[in-house]
Amino acid sequence: MKSSDRIKEAPLRPPSNGFAHNGFRNLAIALIVGWLTLFVLFPNLMILAVSLLTRDESQMIAPLFTLGNYLRLLDPLYWDVILHSLWLALLATLICLGAGYPFAWLVARLPARVRPLLLFLMVVPFWTNSLIRTYALKVLMGTRGLVNSLLLDLGLIERPIQMMYTEFAVIIGLVYVLLPFMILPLYSAMEKLDLRLLEAAQDLGASPLQRFVHVVLPLTLPGIVAGCLLVFLPAMGMFYVSDLLGGAKHLLIGNVIKTAFLNTRDWPFGAATSVTLTVLMGLLLWCYWRAGKLLRRKGALA
Repeated sequence: MKSSDRIKEAPLRPPSNGFAHNGFRNLAIALIVGWLTLFVLFPNLMILAVSLLTRDESQMIAPLFTLGNYLRLLDPLYWDVILHSLWLALLATLICLGAGYPFAWLVARLPARVRPLLLFLMVVPFWTNSLIRTYALKVLMGTRGLVNSLLLDLGLIERPIQMMYTEFAVIIGLVYVLLPFMILPLYSAMEKLDLRLLEAAQDLGASPLQRFVHVVLPLTLPGIVAGCLLVFLPAMGMFYVSDLLGGAKHLLIGNVIKTAFLNTRDWPFGAATSVTLTVLMGLLLWCYWRAGKLLRRKGALA
Protein backbone atom coordinates (compact mmCIF):
# COMPACT_ATOMS: atom_id res chain seq x y z
CA MET A 1 0.00 0.00 0.00
CA LYS A 2 1.27 3.39 -0.96
CA SER A 3 1.77 6.14 1.55
CA SER A 4 -0.82 8.28 -0.24
CA ASP A 5 -3.43 5.53 0.24
CA ARG A 6 -2.61 5.35 3.97
CA ILE A 7 -3.19 9.08 4.30
CA LYS A 8 -6.56 8.79 2.58
CA GLU A 9 -7.66 5.87 4.79
CA ALA A 10 -6.62 7.55 8.10
CA PRO A 11 -9.66 8.77 10.08
CA LEU A 12 -10.10 12.47 10.43
CA ARG A 13 -9.47 13.72 13.97
CA PRO A 14 -11.60 16.53 15.43
CA PRO A 15 -9.74 19.79 15.80
CA SER A 16 -8.23 20.28 19.21
CA ASN A 17 -9.86 22.92 21.41
CA GLY A 18 -6.75 23.41 23.53
CA PHE A 19 -6.04 26.76 21.93
CA ALA A 20 -9.57 27.99 22.62
CA HIS A 21 -9.40 26.76 26.21
CA ASN A 22 -6.05 28.42 26.81
CA GLY A 23 -7.27 31.59 25.14
CA PHE A 24 -10.33 31.78 27.41
CA ARG A 25 -8.20 31.11 30.48
CA ASN A 26 -5.70 33.79 29.51
CA LEU A 27 -8.53 36.24 28.85
CA ALA A 28 -10.09 35.52 32.25
CA ILE A 29 -6.73 35.96 33.99
CA ALA A 30 -6.11 39.20 32.12
CA LEU A 31 -9.53 40.56 33.09
CA ILE A 32 -9.02 39.67 36.76
CA VAL A 33 -5.51 41.11 36.87
CA GLY A 34 -6.64 44.23 35.03
CA TRP A 35 -9.60 44.71 37.37
CA LEU A 36 -7.46 44.31 40.49
CA THR A 37 -4.79 46.60 39.08
CA LEU A 38 -7.22 49.33 38.04
CA PHE A 39 -9.55 49.31 41.04
CA VAL A 40 -7.36 47.98 43.87
CA LEU A 41 -3.65 48.51 43.20
CA PHE A 42 -3.78 51.98 41.61
CA PRO A 43 -6.17 53.51 44.20
CA ASN A 44 -4.08 52.16 47.07
CA LEU A 45 -0.89 53.46 45.49
CA MET A 46 -2.54 56.85 45.07
CA ILE A 47 -3.60 56.89 48.74
CA LEU A 48 -0.07 55.91 49.76
CA ALA A 49 1.40 58.67 47.61
CA VAL A 50 -1.01 61.30 48.97
CA SER A 51 -0.21 60.26 52.56
CA LEU A 52 3.42 61.28 51.97
CA LEU A 53 2.53 64.78 50.73
CA THR A 54 1.49 67.97 52.51
CA ARG A 55 -1.56 70.22 52.46
CA ASP A 56 -1.02 73.76 51.18
CA GLU A 57 -2.74 76.97 52.25
CA SER A 58 -5.60 76.47 49.80
CA GLN A 59 -6.39 73.11 51.48
CA MET A 60 -5.15 71.22 48.45
CA ILE A 61 -2.25 68.81 48.06
CA ALA A 62 1.26 70.23 47.74
CA PRO A 63 4.01 68.02 46.21
CA LEU A 64 6.26 68.20 49.27
CA PHE A 65 7.41 64.90 50.79
CA THR A 66 6.78 64.48 54.52
CA LEU A 67 6.24 61.81 57.16
CA GLY A 68 4.46 64.25 59.41
CA ASN A 69 1.05 62.81 58.59
CA TYR A 70 2.05 59.49 60.12
CA LEU A 71 3.75 61.17 63.08
CA ARG A 72 0.48 62.98 63.84
CA LEU A 73 -1.11 59.61 64.55
CA LEU A 74 1.21 59.32 67.56
CA ASP A 75 -0.58 62.28 69.11
CA PRO A 76 -2.46 61.12 72.25
CA LEU A 77 -5.76 62.28 70.73
CA TYR A 78 -5.52 60.05 67.66
CA TRP A 79 -3.78 57.26 69.55
CA ASP A 80 -6.72 57.15 71.97
CA VAL A 81 -9.12 56.94 69.02
CA ILE A 82 -7.17 54.00 67.57
CA LEU A 83 -7.13 52.17 70.90
CA HIS A 84 -10.81 52.95 71.42
CA SER A 85 -11.59 51.57 67.96
CA LEU A 86 -9.71 48.37 68.76
CA TRP A 87 -11.54 48.07 72.08
CA LEU A 88 -15.02 48.56 70.61
CA ALA A 89 -14.26 46.23 67.71
CA LEU A 90 -13.02 43.58 70.15
CA LEU A 91 -16.12 43.87 72.33
CA ALA A 92 -18.41 43.67 69.30
CA THR A 93 -16.51 40.62 68.05
CA LEU A 94 -16.77 38.80 71.38
CA ILE A 95 -20.50 39.55 71.66
CA CYS A 96 -21.09 38.37 68.08
CA LEU A 97 -19.16 35.19 68.85
CA GLY A 98 -21.09 34.58 72.06
CA ALA A 99 -24.43 35.11 70.35
CA GLY A 100 -23.60 33.56 67.00
CA TYR A 101 -21.97 30.33 68.17
CA PRO A 102 -25.03 28.79 69.90
CA PHE A 103 -27.31 30.03 67.12
CA ALA A 104 -25.11 28.47 64.43
CA TRP A 105 -24.93 25.24 66.45
CA LEU A 106 -28.72 25.15 66.79
CA VAL A 107 -29.24 25.69 63.07
CA ALA A 108 -26.62 23.09 62.14
CA ARG A 109 -28.30 20.46 64.32
CA LEU A 110 -31.80 21.03 62.94
CA PRO A 111 -33.20 18.87 60.11
CA ALA A 112 -31.78 19.71 56.71
CA ARG A 113 -35.13 20.91 55.37
CA VAL A 114 -35.45 23.55 58.11
CA ARG A 115 -31.94 25.04 57.94
CA PRO A 116 -32.36 27.05 54.72
CA LEU A 117 -35.53 28.66 56.09
CA LEU A 118 -33.84 29.83 59.30
CA LEU A 119 -30.81 31.12 57.42
CA PHE A 120 -33.12 32.92 55.01
CA LEU A 121 -35.05 34.55 57.87
CA MET A 122 -31.75 35.63 59.41
CA VAL A 123 -30.41 37.16 56.20
CA VAL A 124 -33.60 38.86 54.93
CA PRO A 125 -33.46 41.89 57.28
CA PHE A 126 -29.90 42.53 56.17
CA TRP A 127 -30.96 43.05 52.58
CA THR A 128 -31.91 46.54 53.75
CA ASN A 129 -29.13 49.11 53.75
CA SER A 130 -27.17 49.04 57.00
CA LEU A 131 -27.49 52.82 57.36
CA ILE A 132 -31.29 52.54 57.41
CA ARG A 133 -31.12 49.74 59.96
CA THR A 134 -28.86 51.90 62.12
CA TYR A 135 -31.47 54.65 62.03
CA ALA A 136 -34.00 52.05 63.19
CA LEU A 137 -31.86 51.47 66.28
CA LYS A 138 -32.20 55.17 67.11
CA VAL A 139 -35.96 54.70 67.19
CA LEU A 140 -35.58 51.73 69.51
CA MET A 141 -33.00 53.16 71.92
CA GLY A 142 -34.01 56.82 72.10
CA THR A 143 -35.24 58.40 75.33
CA ARG A 144 -38.75 58.19 73.89
CA GLY A 145 -38.02 55.03 71.97
CA LEU A 146 -39.73 51.68 72.12
CA VAL A 147 -37.38 50.18 74.71
CA ASN A 148 -37.75 53.01 77.21
CA SER A 149 -41.50 53.21 76.61
CA LEU A 150 -41.88 49.50 77.30
CA LEU A 151 -39.79 49.65 80.48
CA LEU A 152 -41.77 52.66 81.72
CA ASP A 153 -45.09 50.96 81.02
CA LEU A 154 -43.94 47.86 82.91
CA GLY A 155 -42.87 49.99 85.85
CA LEU A 156 -39.28 48.71 85.74
CA ILE A 157 -37.81 52.21 85.52
CA GLU A 158 -38.95 55.63 86.73
CA ARG A 159 -37.21 57.73 84.10
CA PRO A 160 -35.91 56.98 80.59
CA ILE A 161 -32.49 55.37 80.39
CA GLN A 162 -29.85 57.22 78.39
CA MET A 163 -28.86 54.63 75.80
CA MET A 164 -28.17 56.83 72.80
CA TYR A 165 -24.77 58.48 72.32
CA THR A 166 -23.05 56.00 74.60
CA GLU A 167 -20.47 53.28 74.12
CA PHE A 168 -23.26 50.76 74.70
CA ALA A 169 -25.21 52.09 71.71
CA VAL A 170 -22.16 51.89 69.43
CA ILE A 171 -21.50 48.28 70.44
CA ILE A 172 -25.15 47.34 69.90
CA GLY A 173 -25.03 48.94 66.46
CA LEU A 174 -21.86 47.10 65.47
CA VAL A 175 -23.24 43.78 66.70
CA TYR A 176 -26.53 44.32 64.89
CA VAL A 177 -24.83 45.11 61.59
CA LEU A 178 -22.08 42.47 61.72
CA LEU A 179 -23.70 39.48 63.45
CA PRO A 180 -24.50 37.58 60.19
CA PHE A 181 -20.83 37.75 59.21
CA MET A 182 -20.08 35.74 62.35
CA ILE A 183 -22.93 33.26 62.05
CA LEU A 184 -22.36 32.17 58.46
CA PRO A 185 -18.72 30.98 58.84
CA LEU A 186 -19.62 29.26 62.12
CA TYR A 187 -22.56 27.49 60.50
CA SER A 188 -20.38 26.40 57.58
CA ALA A 189 -17.86 24.84 59.99
CA MET A 190 -20.49 23.19 62.20
CA GLU A 191 -22.43 21.75 59.29
CA LYS A 192 -19.36 19.72 58.29
CA LEU A 193 -18.84 18.41 61.82
CA ASP A 194 -18.90 14.60 61.99
CA LEU A 195 -21.30 13.67 64.80
CA ARG A 196 -19.73 10.22 65.04
CA LEU A 197 -16.75 11.85 66.73
CA LEU A 198 -19.03 13.15 69.48
CA GLU A 199 -20.61 9.72 69.86
CA ALA A 200 -17.18 8.11 70.10
CA ALA A 201 -16.09 10.63 72.73
CA GLN A 202 -19.28 9.96 74.69
CA ASP A 203 -18.68 6.21 74.54
CA LEU A 204 -15.20 6.80 75.94
CA GLY A 205 -16.70 8.55 78.95
CA ALA A 206 -16.15 12.20 77.99
CA SER A 207 -18.46 14.70 79.65
CA PRO A 208 -20.39 17.29 77.57
CA LEU A 209 -17.81 19.94 78.47
CA GLN A 210 -14.93 17.65 77.50
CA ARG A 211 -16.61 16.81 74.20
CA PHE A 212 -17.01 20.49 73.45
CA VAL A 213 -13.46 21.47 74.43
CA HIS A 214 -11.64 18.54 72.81
CA VAL A 215 -13.86 17.77 69.80
CA VAL A 216 -16.25 20.56 68.82
CA LEU A 217 -14.06 23.57 69.55
CA PRO A 218 -10.95 22.43 67.62
CA LEU A 219 -13.01 21.38 64.60
CA THR A 220 -14.93 24.65 64.48
CA LEU A 221 -11.88 26.82 65.14
CA PRO A 222 -11.45 27.81 61.46
CA GLY A 223 -15.02 29.11 61.43
CA ILE A 224 -14.42 30.99 64.68
CA VAL A 225 -11.29 32.69 63.36
CA ALA A 226 -12.90 33.52 60.01
CA GLY A 227 -15.98 34.96 61.70
CA CYS A 228 -13.91 37.02 64.13
CA LEU A 229 -11.92 38.52 61.27
CA LEU A 230 -15.06 39.28 59.26
CA VAL A 231 -16.47 41.16 62.26
CA PHE A 232 -13.36 42.74 63.77
CA LEU A 233 -11.85 44.23 60.62
CA PRO A 234 -14.90 46.18 59.37
CA ALA A 235 -15.96 47.17 62.90
CA MET A 236 -13.02 49.57 63.20
CA GLY A 237 -14.07 51.57 60.15
CA MET A 238 -17.87 51.81 60.45
CA PHE A 239 -17.94 55.54 61.05
CA TYR A 240 -21.68 55.94 60.41
CA VAL A 241 -22.54 53.65 63.34
CA SER A 242 -20.56 55.75 65.79
CA ASP A 243 -21.80 58.97 64.15
CA LEU A 244 -25.46 58.06 64.57
CA LEU A 245 -25.34 56.14 67.85
CA GLY A 246 -22.23 57.36 69.67
CA GLY A 247 -22.00 61.05 68.93
CA ALA A 248 -18.71 62.91 69.27
CA LYS A 249 -17.53 61.09 72.40
CA HIS A 250 -17.23 57.59 70.97
CA LEU A 251 -15.33 57.82 67.71
CA LEU A 252 -13.84 55.07 65.59
CA ILE A 253 -10.81 55.37 63.38
CA GLY A 254 -13.21 55.51 60.44
CA ASN A 255 -14.58 58.78 61.84
CA VAL A 256 -11.09 60.29 61.74
CA ILE A 257 -10.73 59.31 58.08
CA LYS A 258 -14.17 60.65 57.19
CA THR A 259 -13.55 63.95 58.98
CA ALA A 260 -10.15 64.41 57.33
CA PHE A 261 -11.52 63.88 53.82
CA LEU A 262 -14.95 65.52 54.03
CA ASN A 263 -14.77 68.17 56.75
CA THR A 264 -11.24 69.48 57.28
CA ARG A 265 -10.19 68.47 53.75
CA ASP A 266 -6.84 67.31 55.07
CA TRP A 267 -6.45 64.60 52.47
CA PRO A 268 -2.81 63.71 53.26
CA PHE A 269 -3.64 63.03 56.91
CA GLY A 270 -6.79 61.11 55.97
CA ALA A 271 -4.74 59.04 53.51
CA ALA A 272 -2.11 58.35 56.18
CA THR A 273 -4.82 57.20 58.58
CA SER A 274 -6.29 54.96 55.87
CA VAL A 275 -2.89 53.42 55.16
CA THR A 276 -2.37 52.81 58.87
CA LEU A 277 -5.75 51.08 59.14
CA THR A 278 -4.97 48.98 56.05
CA VAL A 279 -1.59 47.92 57.48
CA LEU A 280 -3.24 47.02 60.77
CA MET A 281 -5.81 44.87 58.98
CA GLY A 282 -3.04 43.28 56.92
CA LEU A 283 -1.17 42.34 60.10
CA LEU A 284 -4.30 40.70 61.47
CA LEU A 285 -4.77 38.73 58.26
CA TRP A 286 -1.12 37.69 58.37
CA CYS A 287 -1.59 36.47 61.95
CA TYR A 288 -4.62 34.48 60.79
CA TRP A 289 -2.60 32.93 57.96
CA ARG A 290 0.28 32.05 60.28
CA ALA A 291 -2.05 30.57 62.88
CA GLY A 292 -3.77 28.45 60.24
CA LYS A 293 -0.42 27.26 58.93
CA LEU A 294 0.75 26.27 62.42
CA LEU A 295 -2.52 24.47 63.13
CA ARG A 296 -2.27 22.51 59.88
CA ARG A 297 1.33 21.59 60.68
CA LYS A 298 0.31 20.50 64.17
CA GLY A 299 -2.50 18.40 62.75
CA ALA A 300 -0.14 16.76 60.26
CA LEU A 301 2.31 15.88 63.03
CA ALA A 302 -0.47 14.46 65.17
